[in-house]
Amino acid sequence: MANLKHAAERKAIGVMLDGLVKHLKKAEDKTETYMKIIDLAEKFIGNKVNHEKFEAVKRYFSNPENRWIKYINRIIDETDPNYAKTMLLNMGYEAFLRGTKMIRANREKYECNIPWLILFDPTSACNMHCVGCWSGTYGHKNNLSFEDMDRIVTQGKELGAFLYLMTGGEPMVRKADVLKLCEKHNDCFFAAFTNSTLIDEELCEKVQKLGNLSFMLSIEGTPDTNDARRGDGHYEAAMRAMDLLREHGIVFGTSICYTRDNIEAVSDPEFIRFISSKGARYGFYFHFMPVGNNAVPELMPTVEQRRKMIDAIRYIRSPECDIDFFPMDFQNDGEFVGGCIAGGRNYFHINSRGDAEPCVFIHFSDSNIHEKSILECLQSPLFKKYHEGQPFNRNHLRPCPMLENPQLLRKIVNETGAYGTNEESEESVEHLCSKCDDYAAEWAPVADEVWASQEHKPKSYEGYSKLHTEHPELAAFETLEDLKK
Repeated sequence: MANLKHAAERKAIGVMLDGLVKHLKKAEDKTETYMKIIDLAEKFIGNKVNHEKFEAVKRYFSNPENRWIKYINRIIDETDPNYAKTMLLNMGYEAFLRGTKMIRANREKYECNIPWLILFDPTSACNMHCVGCWSGTYGHKNNLSFEDMDRIVTQGKELGAFLYLMTGGEPMVRKADVLKLCEKHNDCFFAAFTNSTLIDEELCEKVQKLGNLSFMLSIEGTPDTNDARRGDGHYEAAMRAMDLLREHGIVFGTSICYTRDNIEAVSDPEFIRFISSKGARYGFYFHFMPVGNNAVPELMPTVEQRRKMIDAIRYIRSPECDIDFFPMDFQNDGEFVGGCIAGGRNYFHINSRGDAEPCVFIHFSDSNIHEKSILECLQSPLFKKYHEGQPFNRNHLRPCPMLENPQLLRKIVNETGAYGTNEESEESVEHLCSKCDDYAAEWAPVADEVWASQEHKPKSYEGYSKLHTEHPELAAFETLEDLKK
């Protein structure tokens, strides 16, 4: 009965969104249509507390001169209508409205982290070998079958997760199965971190029709800074992919790993203005992580570079900047998501062997999807330690249990007996964390100084365990057992 109700509801909303998107595409002033969409969203969330928030959103959207309203208008204008409707339906209705309700209820029911999105690797195979990347060294060893991926998404939806990201390896090595997955689960939204080299005209035509797959293209500054790490010719391949995606009206973004060598280039406003002119509308920035026995720790940004990165990203998002691009810096934007989002709090990672890892950068596991359900993985000792320990630091500029708090990852792995999952050569937790100790010690006073200088607003919902919700004064990683001692 519930499935029939959902199907009818989805169909009705789809019809409404189809009309609203067509109107948005034609209208010079889109304000009235935005008000209808906000009213539609409130109808499905509907309570007195949220009413004030929706009224505030209406006031925000009523100003067509607002920088971010202009940004949204541009995305609507340049996106294929079918793609735009499907994206709104799957990300807005399924993930944000329906999914969020399900996730919060299941967190209470199961007393563990339930993620908003799941990241998985269709394959370990990659056609490139970028400097400092563990993935390119794995070879063509492991793949998730289509049935594996289908089971991940099916079980994830039962918990409320309707967003799925793919990495690897290069996920588009498996493009046929990826497209098949998007078609079968047409109520979900997918996105792939990709090196761009396998994006062609045929793929873009299929994605345009499906409407539920986006891409984050790897790009690292100028042709010189990019190809120095990713290899000759990669920059040109990324440019071709951007042109194709823009021509087909497909929303796409960038994935940028910032290192000591490229950080100035990738945070330069002129570089960001350029990729915006190519059609990229959002970007994920990742701090280089010294993961793997063959990692190059010297690529880690300096403390001063990281401090400048905070200012650079904040500027791009400020009213003073006019670039139609929204950057997100996972290591420095912890404040907006309540610190570390891994371990299933907002996401977790499944590698190409099926190992459930708390984070794409934390190559340790105690569960495998070939032996356990998604829920059972989230209830495992390793994931429960994440649940009990988050936030790992009340200063959200120090969110990670590895990079900024390496003593905590040692504790988690040693107490749960988690096994190493690095596919090239297993790395001990001590070896990994020892590469972060000096960095963490050097960054701590700087991060504390920056954090103290900023204004911070409390969040109405953070998704922490009951222990840390009821005792926000607790220091990082105190569990109920610790308190009893």
